[in-house]
Amino acid sequence: MIIIPKYFLGQVAAGLFLVGCANTQQALEPKNTDTTTNAKNMVEPKNTGEAQDELPHILVFTKTMGYRHKNISDGVHALREIGNNVFVVDQTEDAGAFTAENLKRFCAVVFLSTTGDVLNTEQQKAFEQYIHASGGFVGIHAASDTEYDWPWYGQLVGAWFRDHTKVILATVRREDTTHISTVEFPDAWRREDEWYRFRSNPRKNAHVLVTVNDQDLGEITMNGDHPISWMHEFEGGRAWYTGMGHTKESFLEKDFRKHVRGGIVWAMGTCANSANK
Repeated sequence: MIIIPKYFLGQVAAGLFLVGCANTQQALEPKNTDTTTNAKNMVEPKNTGEAQDELPHILVFTKTMGYRHKNISDGVHALREIGNNVFVVDQTEDAGAFTAENLKRFCAVVFLSTTGDVLNTEQQKAFEQYIHASGGFVGIHAASDTEYDWPWYGQLVGAWFRDHTKVILATVRREDTTHISTVEFPDAWRREDEWYRFRSNPRKNAHVLVTVNDQDLGEITMNGDHPISWMHEFEGGRAWYTGMGHTKESFLEKDFRKHVRGGIVWAMGTCANSANK
């Protein structure tokens, strides 16, 4: 049975307070009222016209089994806005959407601050098949705090979360000046966020796009080389990740929105190119 997502036209901005996390996997928090839709009850999203019908769809997955970021709804809303005339966002919390047949509908799958074990064995296999068939993956922030017992996923995302700073001001630096997700970036950019440190350096397996200045974080924690956004081609598909995006304000920032939009378009690959000719 194919699970068809429902498309909301708007999301209510939520979460004005930032919440701290634990040192390894992020701490559990009492579950908030879930404003997202169960995929098993979804209907075909309503489109506004023929142009919308022709746009590719991306699946935005927001299931959390650990810490739940209060800015998830802000992120979904931002993705809908930056996807205008480029892609259509179908959002779900239901892992039942991960079937081989259903995933064929999507040009990319976005893990938006997912946490913990969010897919069962069969769903994991379906997602692996999707990537092997030229599928695209985008991980935002806590996507690296997800599925620690699934080695393949760790390779896909590039590095697992280890711990983080408080929300502080730091300098991010562009390493790649030509990638679609960084081409409009300033070379150096001061911004506030909760800065992730990772269990390993993704540089050995992925192409680093952006780094954060370790000295701004108060200590040298990754030997002075601290990637925060990266991408790589992986087992037939594409994967793009950013560790930024903890705060509500992140999804209001023009440069961060461009960064994420470029990452999604790149991950979509030829699917995006053919849809936007």
